[in-house]
Amino acid sequence: MTAPSNHEYPIKTMNLQRMWAIFQARNAEFFRDRAAFGWNFAFPFLIIVGFGLIFQGKEFKQFQVGIFPPAAVADLGSTTLPQAFRSDRHIIFVPVANLAEGETKLSHHKIDLLVDAHSLDNAYWINDSSPNGSLAERVFLASFMAGKTPPEKGIINGPQIRYIDWLMPGILAMNMMFSALWGVGYVIVRYRKNGTLKRLKATPLTALEYLSAQMLSRIFLLMFTLCVVWIGADLIFHFQVQGSRMLLLLVFFLGGLNLCAIGLVLAARGTSEEFTSGVLNFLSWPMMFLSEVWFSLEGSSRLVQDFARLFPLTHLLRAARKVMNEAATLADIQFECGILLISTIICLGIAAALFSWNE
Repeated sequence: MTAPSNHEYPIKTMNLQRMWAIFQARNAEFFRDRAAFGWNFAFPFLIIVGFGLIFQGKEFKQFQVGIFPPAAVADLGSTTLPQAFRSDRHIIFVPVANLAEGETKLSHHKIDLLVDAHSLDNAYWINDSSPNGSLAERVFLASFMAGKTPPEKGIINGPQIRYIDWLMPGILAMNMMFSALWGVGYVIVRYRKNGTLKRLKATPLTALEYLSAQMLSRIFLLMFTLCVVWIGADLIFHFQVQGSRMLLLLVFFLGGLNLCAIGLVLAARGTSEEFTSGVLNFLSWPMMFLSEVWFSLEGSSRLVQDFARLFPLTHLLRAARKVMNEAATLADIQFECGILLISTIICLGIAAALFSWNE
């Protein structure tokens, strides 16, 4: 028996033409699905517009103060409340029918503080278990100090960042995370289940070529969506970007690549769409709450902050906000970019090694 020649078992190398064919096919599939195509633009845009309308001209932190009788809300000047408290822009007065209703709202955390509008003793009530109630109480008591010599007050220098400017990268990154994980991981499992991958196995296409083409196709669509949503939202809210916009795009590009690579690892094996959906939820929900999409983790425990650093979305958002709000350069965010790049290479290698066309 003679050993097979290289002609009989050709050495498989990366072929750009085969990758380009898969890249084009995946893009065409996405653009032809009008519902998914529209939703990828509508979802982040609607969230940004919604938060922009909610906080436009308002403070992010305001206290809900219940006041009875309810008619006092319309004529605060006739109440016994201090002028400083009545005019505080951080206070929102909520009409309450009586003390009993106010206590119920306090116990359910619907209001932070309850005051009697005509009490000569300035009676008020709080919920001891409410952190906001404690802060609102301090604002209320401090208002009685108006006219006295206050402590020295300082105002921070430089431009102050609006909440919508802080929030916008989080919304875009969150949309990128869901699109990357589901658009790669869930779709490949579906291909395996309906036999598409089995047919591709009969072609010269290698696993690495197929996975690389899937990742590049998804990152192209993610960046296209990101740019369109950014431009549309920027026309309305005029976002402040203190650093380089090209560097900001590079950060989102690296973050998107990393999230796509994680999706490839999850899709390397398995034919159950339900199981894959559960795993994707298990992975994405902690990132949504611990990667500072909606709120900062400053003040949280050290353990929580260290755990959050395990997620790529955390590094993506920290780098993006440094560029956007602190005018950071590439040298300033090299750690976050390095983490995203190295993690992408590792995940892609693992996915190619584990990938199965059949199961």
